[in-house]
Amino acid sequence: MPNFPPHSTRVRDGVCERGSVPEIVPIDDAADPRVSDYVGLTDPDLRRKRQRTGDSGYFIAEGTVVIRQLLRSPYRVRSLFLTPARLATLEPELTGLAAPVYVASQEVVNAVSGFHLHRGAIASAHRDQLPAAAVLAACADLVVITEGLNDHENLGALFRNAAAFGAGGVLLDPTSADPLYRRSVRVSVGQVLHVPFARATPWPGGIALLQEQGFEVLALTPAADAEDIAGIDRRPRQALLLGAEGPGLSPAALGAADRRVRIPMAGAVDSLNVATAAAIALHHLARRP
Repeated sequence: MPNFPPHSTRVRDGVCERGSVPEIVPIDDAADPRVSDYVGLTDPDLRRKRQRTGDSGYFIAEGTVVIRQLLRSPYRVRSLFLTPARLATLEPELTGLAAPVYVASQEVVNAVSGFHLHRGAIASAHRDQLPAAAVLAACADLVVITEGLNDHENLGALFRNAAAFGAGGVLLDPTSADPLYRRSVRVSVGQVLHVPFARATPWPGGIALLQEQGFEVLALTPAADAEDIAGIDRRPRQALLLGAEGPGLSPAALGAADRRVRIPMAGAVDSLNVATAAAIALHHLARRP
């Protein structure tokens, strides 16, 4: 185990910064209660039990790339659980971290998590209270709205695209999946930690809430009579409404939107993966410097 000095020093932007290093805690027993946040990460029954008992006030970030995003995000870290190799990789970025860093062999990490965690790095962070939908809308000029988007990988990819094209927030209907689910966070490459999100309840009332704040709501649909997205003018405030693959948007959601838009496609293909479709539409709507 590396022996760290009580403080570490680094130079940033020509200025010498000195900050305390986190507590490094060796873990040699998979039953150690200090790493209980990481037990059985692939066990759906255990996950549901935690939700029933209220022990779901945290989420898991996996891999060094995502953990770096977590360290730069507004979320408060509970702890890190690393192999020695990953500790060496992340150590320069842990200065000032007010959370313990648990370090264990790959075998112990695997035993705790319940699968071969080849990335060798996971972190636990506190969930924040979600902002009200009206607050999220007030702070953005380009918003993504989802209805029934319950695939965690699609949701993670959607957040990555939202970040890439400058969306100021994502508004989720009550049936959309949890953006902070481990797989969503990983697929988003940590971008879900930087894009604000809120729940729209009741639904589809959240659509009207955006319209009241001056948003033009564009419902993305493969319907042949919808407008070509390329012909839509950019306006100061716009929202892109997306449904799940397969069922698409409900009649109520489509009826509540200001306009229906589509992405023209060649041949017999009439639809795209929802995250891919969102990327194309957001590229058109994105605000550019």
